[in-house]
Parts: sequence; structure tokens; C-alpha cells
Amino acid sequence: MMAAIVAAENGADVVILEHMDTIGKKILMTGNGKCNYTNRKQGIEWYYGDNPAFVLPVFEQFGFDKTIDFMRKLGIWPKEKNGYFYPASEQAASVLEVLWMELRRLNVKICCNIGIRKIIPEEDGFTFETKTETYRSRKCLIATGGKAAKKTGSDGSGFLYLEALGHHIIDVVPALVALQAEQSYFKDIAGIRADALVKLYVDGSVKTEEAGEVQLTDYGISGIPVFQLSRIAAKALLNGQKVTAGIDFARELTFHELEVVLKMRCRSGQKTAEEFLVGMYPKKLIPVLLSLAGIEPLTFADQIPDTKITALAEIIKEFPVTVTGTKKFDFAQTTAGGVDTAEIHNESLESKLVPGLYFAGEVIDVDGKCGGYNLQWAWSSGYVAGLHAAMALSGEETC
Repeated sequence: MMAAIVAAENGADVVILEHMDTIGKKILMTGNGKCNYTNRKQGIEWYYGDNPAFVLPVFEQFGFDKTIDFMRKLGIWPKEKNGYFYPASEQAASVLEVLWMELRRLNVKICCNIGIRKIIPEEDGFTFETKTETYRSRKCLIATGGKAAKKTGSDGSGFLYLEALGHHIIDVVPALVALQAEQSYFKDIAGIRADALVKLYVDGSVKTEEAGEVQLTDYGISGIPVFQLSRIAAKALLNGQKVTAGIDFARELTFHELEVVLKMRCRSGQKTAEEFLVGMYPKKLIPVLLSLAGIEPLTFADQIPDTKITALAEIIKEFPVTVTGTKKFDFAQTTAGGVDTAEIHNESLESKLVPGLYFAGEVIDVDGKCGGYNLQWAWSSGYVAGLHAAMALSGEETC
């Protein structure tokens, strides 16, 4: 939608070929329906891909400030929460509606329920063979998304077209998604939410860590900190590496401080091992913590040896999770992987292999963290691709 608007603003005659019954469905899912459309904090540290620096020339042309101005021009008044930006209405539908309004104003033609069978590059443009008719254009811009949230239209079909055109697709995996775990005790602690630190290990080495509200589920772990780690876990699993995580349920305390607190609580009054942890951790988590530390729940706390207290502190600070997989694409917020950025001009987002072919959004091997980063990439890449495609049509630019 962004690419179409910008191309039309710059003089191009634009037609959108959409295989769903309407466009923009994925926008309605963003930010839990509130559409966190950008974030004040920007930089390559918030983006992933084989070459995260690929985003820099794109953001130089259309970054955070221009996004705010563009949305305000369309009618979206910004509402900021700790650097996260939402429409003042706090409704994703507002963002979708103003984009629709702008497309109508610019007379962009939208053809829905189009099943593209083949994209054929020709000397003077492209032919699109569909299930009903044939379309032709001088330029082609692919903004089909990845494979996340198939019901919104991102079914991976764009990758098939691009492979047929000779492009290499970096292996795609779910990102911003929950992780599945091996341990059976997750069925007993499902539903718990805890402020914690999650460390991710690949083949025994710490790769990254994230803090925030972690959700324990019957299949493993979820929540924003887990989402932030998930693409690294998914890529490692794809490569056959061992992936584990450690959850720190006492991140505000050092290991030694936690040991001291536990020993003091043990020695204060006639309580069982299970009772002395009440008030520190959720009730159904306590038996699992004790079991992993080798402590019987009905043992009197003042009879627990110091070695067992140390073991308990270790479990609380590094609760073990053996990661076996991720939830599937239908549960993911975005896709990691996509068109190899080495095959794309980073100033214009035109293909280096097929002249006149441009890319925008999730179809490219760029994905961001939670917090409006994937939408920022969508706006920025859509702007750049739409602008340069239109400029090439008018003869102002050649790659």
C-alpha cells in the first residue's frame, strides 16, 4: 500500500494485484490491534538479516521522522508510549482506513482475488499470467510479505515467483514467535507470567538475552522477551544446532544475594520447603523449582542443607529450557529470511538480476524486533521502492 501510494504520487499509473479479497489485512493484527507503527529508537541493532546494514540507505531516505510526518499528513495523529508510536485512536483500523483513502484519492486500481500463476520478464516490462486474465506493466514491485499469518495473505507465494525469476531466497523461519520446549513440567506451570530475564544458548554459548514479562505455556515459553530471541533460536535449530534457554526468575538479585535471601527465609519459623517460597513465586511454580533442586516439598525449611539452598538458587537464576522448535508460521508475527539482499540495490530496492523488478517489506531478508520495527521497515522500503520505480518510469533514474 505504501509503495503504491508513493509511486502514484510520483506520476506512475499503479495497479495492485491482490490474491486476497481485500488488501492490508495484516495491519489490523499489529500491536494487538492498536498498530504500533514505528518506534523512536532506530538503528541497525533493531534489525536482523544476513546483512542488517542493508537497511541504512533505505532509512536515510525515509526514516522515523518522515514516517511520523507521512502518517500525520494522512490523518494519523501520533500517540507515544515509551517511544512506541500508535494512532491516537489506538485502532489499527484507523491506519488501514487512511491508507485506503489515499489510494482512492490517487486513483490506484486495486484488483482483488487475483491468482497469479506466473510473472514473465520481457524486454519492455512484465507479463502477469493469472487464473482469469493477463496483465502487463513496465515495472513490477513485489510486496507479498513472507509466510507469517497466512490468513492475512502472507502465504510465501512471493518467494516462488522470485525463485522462478532467478533470485536466491535465504531460508525462511518463523520470527517473533513462541518457543517449544522439551520438558514435561511446562504442562504443570502453564499460565504463569513472570518478570524475568531469558538467556538464549546455542551449542552451549550465550547468544543473546532479553528481559520482560515471560509467559509459561503448556508447550514452552512465550512473551515479548521470547519473541525477541525467537529468530535466533529458529535459525540455529534449522542449522541443526542445540538450543537451550535459561530463565532468571530473580533478575533483580545477584546469585549471592538470592542465596542469602533464601537462607534467611529458611531459618525463620517452622515452615515446609514449599511454604517458605510462598510470596516469592507463583504457587504452582514452587513444586517444580523444589523438584529440580532435589528438595522434598514437605521437608521443614530449617532442615534443608546449604548445598540444596545453593542448588535452588541456581535453578531460580537459570531455570532450564531445552528448545525443540518454534510455533508455526500461523502463530508468528513476521518472517526471518527472504530475498538475498546481495541481489538488491540498497539505494533503490531494484533487483540486480531482473531490471525493473523492485521489492518492499517482509519479502526481503530483513526482519525487526518487537516494537514497531517491522512496520517501519514496511513503510521505509515501500516508500523507497515505490519512489525509485516511479522515477525510473519517468526517465529520472537508471540503475
